[in-house]
Amino acid sequence: MIRIMFVCHGNICRSPMAEFIMKKLVSDAGLSSEFHIVSSATSTEEIGNSVYPPAKTELAKHGIGCSGKTAVQLRKSDYGKYDYFIGMDTANIRNMNRIFGSDKEEKIYKLLTYAGRSDDVADPWYSGDFTTAYNDIIDGCRGLIKHLSEVHILNTEEP
Repeated sequence: MIRIMFVCHGNICRSPMAEFIMKKLVSDAGLSSEFHIVSSATSTEEIGNSVYPPAKTELAKHGIGCSGKTAVQLRKSDYGKYDYFIGMDTANIRNMNRIFGSDKEEKIYKLLTYAGRSDDVADPWYSGDFTTAYNDIIDGCRGLIKHLSEVHILNTEEP
């Protein structure tokens, strides 16, 4: 089983969008049983809050639900429980390294590197542009699935 944790600042916009987009993509590829996918926050300010309503609305436009998801915080103890920690931006990467103390097993990545890009996933919290965030995330998740299918020899078609 491949264990993935998506991470952003508050776990109410980008990382839960990534969690549920990725779950949909692996489900569509018939691979749900091969993955455990969750998301978390590097901060504490949104812990226990539901996914931000505009993020839910954007997911729903694409037939993706996220009911029941509430923000949780990334913990140092998570490092041994997951294979990949996928941050949405450079600050998330820095904060994950701070929380874990290091990344000696090289498990921390920025999502858009899987789309062949070096930029950050657009942050809709400040822009209100959830469509651009969705497009960034789906590009990154598609690239991540492609990468995982090569590294883990998954039998998948392009979602």
